[in-house]
Amino acid sequence: MSKIKIQESTARMVASKLLEIGAIKLNHKNPFTWSSGWKSPIYCDNRLALSYPTIRTFIKERLAQAIKENFPEAECIAGVATAGIPQGALVAEALGLPFVYVRPKPKEHGMGNLIEGKVVKNQKAVLVEDLISTGGSSLKAAQAMREAGFHISGMVAIFTYGFEQSEVSFAQENVSLVCLSDFNHLLQEAVDKNTLDEQQLIYVKSWRLDPANWK
Repeated sequence: MSKIKIQESTARMVASKLLEIGAIKLNHKNPFTWSSGWKSPIYCDNRLALSYPTIRTFIKERLAQAIKENFPEAECIAGVATAGIPQGALVAEALGLPFVYVRPKPKEHGMGNLIEGKVVKNQKAVLVEDLISTGGSSLKAAQAMREAGFHISGMVAIFTYGFEQSEVSFAQENVSLVCLSDFNHLLQEAVDKNTLDEQQLIYVKSWRLDPANWK
């Protein structure tokens, strides 16, 4: 059974706003190169939304609502470094809950913390991410939280590419993920806004089938 859910009530609106400010860019002629080396017709930088107060507030409220609806038992919010930290702090403030964040690796000096903030054993935590690709770094953060003694209720994120690999990984790690928007709703918005025509749509869709080898 899939552990990933899309908030249908927000998916088109979020995709529209991210396209509007250029947080998501589509370029079928000159693909972007990801840090992994993958070539991609899409590039997503949701951190840009933090510079737009109205959209920042909109995303904060929708993430908070997703947590209320799907993880009402949440006692703590955890941001995933780095882009999930500001989003997580905003959501924790909106919900009136404690906040911690998870580093990608332990701090190399001082206390050597991997998790920053007060660690409370058995506290029910929801992680906040901005973007899900393969899910590797997000699930690594969830594992670090579990090892520290937290109970992971689930994770919320702004956007997911919807790779099959992420579906499998979240199911294997038994982490429920709720995303405000995804690749499919983004493409619907892009066609409606005439950012892509039907032929370009087919081309961009082909990327997600095998992103590691896409040309």
